[in-house]
Amino acid sequence: MNDYFFLSLGILCAVIGGELFVRGAVGLGYWARISPGVIGATFAAFATSSPELSVSINSALAGSPKIALGDALGSNVVNIALVLGAALAVSGIQCPRDSVKRDFPLALFIPVITGLLCLDGELSRLDGLAMLTVFFLWLTATAVAARKQRGAAEEPHHDQQGWKILLTCILGLGFLIAAGNFIVTGAKGIAVSFGIDEFIIGATIVAVGTSAPELATTIIAKLRGHDEIGLGTILGSNIFNGIFIVAIAASIHPIRIAWNEVAIALAFGLTAVALTYPPSNGFITRKRGVLLLSLYAVYLAMVFQGKVS
Repeated sequence: MNDYFFLSLGILCAVIGGELFVRGAVGLGYWARISPGVIGATFAAFATSSPELSVSINSALAGSPKIALGDALGSNVVNIALVLGAALAVSGIQCPRDSVKRDFPLALFIPVITGLLCLDGELSRLDGLAMLTVFFLWLTATAVAARKQRGAAEEPHHDQQGWKILLTCILGLGFLIAAGNFIVTGAKGIAVSFGIDEFIIGATIVAVGTSAPELATTIIAKLRGHDEIGLGTILGSNIFNGIFIVAIAASIHPIRIAWNEVAIALAFGLTAVALTYPPSNGFITRKRGVLLLSLYAVYLAMVFQGKVS
């Protein structure tokens, strides 16, 4: 009964947190005179990736950094193929031009970069530092874009109180992070009671649970007509997972890798981003969402067949 309570509580927290965060992000973007999509790609992405960051640091310090790599790569597949796929299946999304130029190319090349660094069988501390360098270059480019937006935007009305808006964002993110923890706890307990294999629980339920913040944010942003927030959060989260969180783990403890353990996750991650990459007009259609959900179904089938280790 406690497991069902935690699952229900997690869903409730996701709804509340998503509503508060989307409302706060829109207000914060207006008050700070920057795009809500930039807020999603940075502030929200870092916060919603905090479960993966915690796993990364703890597993690396414990001498098991492969856990961090697997969690980050698996979460990236879920973020794009399931979360963004579900949002696109509702309706298409217009991608901001700056995101097409800055965020999508990096999200697309992260699996390629990771794969190349894994070819020698190890992600070394030097590899981790190289990935961190790429991450901070992207973060600098994002900050420059935000500064340009701020310079071009009109001054906000004086009745906009930044601290109230920021508090709304923080409360929303707090609820979203709690939602992920509650959903993982409840769903894992329910799955164990039905005798489901622990690996399958980790590869499916835990991965979806840690992506609950991104899922709630994306769906509610879509329903409220603020696509750029959900899309920015998804892309930013993938960038944080792929070249910040993995890099932190490798910098703490080198990661020994068997190619067959990462190849499928990298291939699915690359395919998912490629299927999402917007055309010249920036509009991502509903058909892409159906393709992404189909891709995730194939990924799940391979997990259940024991082909993903």
